[in-house]
Amino acid sequence: MITGVFSVRTWAPVGVLTSLAYCLHQRRVALAELQRGNGQHPVDRSLLELKMVQVVFRHGARSPLKPLPRKEQVEWNPQLLEVPPQTQFDYTVTSLAGGPKPQSPFDSEYHKTVLKVSNAFLLREAHCKALMDFSGMRLAGCEAFSFFFLSPAPQGGMFAGQLTNVGMRQMFALGERLRKNYVEDIPFLSPTFNPQEVFVRSTNIYRNLESTRCLLAGLFQCQKEGPIIIHTDEASSEVLYPNYQNCWSLQERTRDRKQTASLQPGISEDLKRVKEGMGIASTDGVDFLNLLDNMAAEQVHGLPSCPTLKRFSQMIEQRAVDTALYILQREDRESLQMAVGPFLHILENNLLKVVDPATPSSKTRKLYLYAVHDVTLMPLLMVLGIFDHKWPPFAVDLTIELYQHHESKEWFVQLYYHGKEQVPRGCPDQLCPLDKFLNTMSVYTLSPEKYHTLCSQARELELQDGE
Repeated sequence: MITGVFSVRTWAPVGVLTSLAYCLHQRRVALAELQRGNGQHPVDRSLLELKMVQVVFRHGARSPLKPLPRKEQVEWNPQLLEVPPQTQFDYTVTSLAGGPKPQSPFDSEYHKTVLKVSNAFLLREAHCKALMDFSGMRLAGCEAFSFFFLSPAPQGGMFAGQLTNVGMRQMFALGERLRKNYVEDIPFLSPTFNPQEVFVRSTNIYRNLESTRCLLAGLFQCQKEGPIIIHTDEASSEVLYPNYQNCWSLQERTRDRKQTASLQPGISEDLKRVKEGMGIASTDGVDFLNLLDNMAAEQVHGLPSCPTLKRFSQMIEQRAVDTALYILQREDRESLQMAVGPFLHILENNLLKVVDPATPSSKTRKLYLYAVHDVTLMPLLMVLGIFDHKWPPFAVDLTIELYQHHESKEWFVQLYYHGKEQVPRGCPDQLCPLDKFLNTMSVYTLSPEKYHTLCSQARELELQDGE
């Protein structure tokens, strides 16, 4: 979580030759004839060759973004920041153009919120620090505290939104699963990191960068043949999450919904019941998104939670989903376009570059990794028609595989969410012909030019009204 009408176009984006669409069509025809002639199952998977994989994943478990206003605050032990040795893997962060890492306004905001830490930890911390200051040595039992002194965490507590070692292990496990799928079961990727095979991009938020590190450590077992570069963008132009600050029209279309979401029938009554049970004043700006964020963070770390949160846990998650769906409505195609359209354009272009025989091998990768957020995955799952009405959990992944048929040369896409096969909207089966999959995406995909045009429309109208 982070804090113009276009007609439906055909699947081929601007700049891609129509001959490519014709080529795909001809390959589908050839495959259909082959199937009719041989009387075989529609697609013989043994004749498919994996050509490219894209993995879109949420970061691992973290501390809450905004603690709830209650008398008894949950205590967060800074030992949760200890880095598991198996996840340590050096990397460099650059801009998309390869320049210096951009500034992160989100991390600056998170650092303003320090979470409560137990008195027992503070006493032991002070004791260990005094001993180390006196002796100049690290003493038995104080290793975690010496790490804490050297870490970027504030003295006395953790920051909001910080990746914990629980989240680091989750991401390492995801990397190990990818290794099993694409290194061990299928010899698709090299067993060591090769920058010629893998492209990595993340939002410029520290928990996502660190989550990516842990995933890569699990995937390649901390072995590499070249430098690991994680590409990031400026917050002002980031498209790996719905960018309300950059896209004026998206901000305008959803502003009223954000303000009234908690007032909707059903949501309003349930929110009142939960807040009363927790002793939170009705005037406090707490909604189901805040409640779920704290509840999920506490549960995944095994921390003692408020009895009210435990009692209403299922209802809180469902109402958080209802709130998000009210803000970003499924029927509002333009809002969904502005939320994930530019990112869909990136995913689509990656597919088309592999399919186009004119693309130099240096311009493609076998694996594309994208570190995003729950607010990215939710609309992405919605436009693909595979949203299960559950909040995307920590370390969840959406994987898009691209295959080519050996005989017909037809292209197919296979989707997995949380490791389970999916059938995207408009597809006849889990194994979806590429053109059908691209047709589904085309309803929401936005090129950078169309994104800019659509996002600026509300601002232009506002300026005209002010004249």
